[in-house]
Amino acid sequence: MAKVREVFVCSACGGTHSRWMGKCPDCGAWDSLESQTLDKASGLDPQRGIVEVWRSMGDRKGDAESARDGAPSATPIAEAGGGVESQRIPSTIGELDRVLGGGLVEGSVVLLGGEPGIGKSTLLLQSAASWAHRGGRVLYVSSEESAEQVRGRAERLGASNEKELFVLADTNLARIVEQVRRIVPRVLVIDSVQMVYKSDIPAGPGSVTQLRRCVADLVYLAKASGIAVVLVGHVTKEGVLAGPRVVEHLVDVVLTFEGDRYHAHRIVRAVKNRYGTTMELGIFEMTGAGLREAPEGAGVAAVQGRDGAPPRPGSVVCPVVQGSRCVLVEIQALTASGFLGAAKRKSSGLDSNRLAMLIAVLEQHAGLRLADMDVFASSVGGLRVVEPASDLALLMSIAGAHRRKAIEPATAVVGEVGLGGEVRPVTQIEQRAREAMRLGYTSLLVPHPNAKQASVKGVRVVGVRTIEHAIETLG
Repeated sequence: MAKVREVFVCSACGGTHSRWMGKCPDCGAWDSLESQTLDKASGLDPQRGIVEVWRSMGDRKGDAESARDGAPSATPIAEAGGGVESQRIPSTIGELDRVLGGGLVEGSVVLLGGEPGIGKSTLLLQSAASWAHRGGRVLYVSSEESAEQVRGRAERLGASNEKELFVLADTNLARIVEQVRRIVPRVLVIDSVQMVYKSDIPAGPGSVTQLRRCVADLVYLAKASGIAVVLVGHVTKEGVLAGPRVVEHLVDVVLTFEGDRYHAHRIVRAVKNRYGTTMELGIFEMTGAGLREAPEGAGVAAVQGRDGAPPRPGSVVCPVVQGSRCVLVEIQALTASGFLGAAKRKSSGLDSNRLAMLIAVLEQHAGLRLADMDVFASSVGGLRVVEPASDLALLMSIAGAHRRKAIEPATAVVGEVGLGGEVRPVTQIEQRAREAMRLGYTSLLVPHPNAKQASVKGVRVVGVRTIEHAIETLG
């Protein structure tokens, strides 16, 4: 008999070690090593099982000899893929197609991750119904819910009448592949991949061994058949996708579904995309009938002062550019009495390191005493803001909250702040100005080098060189 060897795999980084240790030597994670057995007799190519199941349908690529043994053949780069470009599968959900780069690519594997209860299953069921409505057959595999539960959600979403949408409640990968061979869908959705298992692997569902092998087999299936595969992944308490990072390297696209489950807006962001950019984001609003597209943006704030209410100190609106779109986000700040040496610096939806830097700039160059003040900052609407162009808006909100002074009504602020207290220019200033004007903002506070570029009819542009000049506009 072949010798069975036991190794320990880190669930955080995927590193392999010969013995168990409390701390992973590679990534430093504690209690992350899981036992895994390696059998040399079972060290066969994992692709052969998929190719054998798919052989009856014929090989889409390569010659007959390669189809018989399941091995690819080398071809000139000009002839790679048969000279045919992979087609995309668009849906009627424009925000999702924007993030994917125009739609699903045939033969691609997409991994969607998000916190429990945020709406991953709702988004994918709506997407599956949309793909089926466009004429493509879709197989929705639910490994956590029964077929009746999926049908109930489909009735609530108005997707129960799609004849090309098939539902399967199963967790065995071999049976799932067999149903794929019979139905031959154009899109395969698995919700979620953590519950799928292979019966020939001595490990429980969701373990590192099962997750890695199941995802690898599904990738082989997508490449051999041309079926677009969409996987749902769980996240850990730190907010990252569960399982080793090698799973993210196996797939073509990694999407994250962000937002607060207690708020209406949701953000779909591409962390990895081999077929498009990772700068785009899709914005949705959770309603009783499912997710609704919010092309105007989750953080678009109503123009202060239009309803007769006085402007609020510590609240500033900033036009933020994400990919090809501009979203106006309201940034709020609050200062409260703290203790010298133990002051709190808390942020939600903003970079905490950037917040600490701007507080230091305010103390050094604006004369604000914040060493003994607790400072809290957040972006409204659930949109995470990491662009440096939001520095000036965050700085103005902190200064306004500290001095109890509000910025002028219908004013948007944009600019990058340097350590010397200077306001640096930003890119795409004309797009930001036009979007602010479209949403009703009549004043724009920008860096002085951008003042001429931001000149748009109907918008008063104020150029500032330093943060002292910008703070003077408060009140």
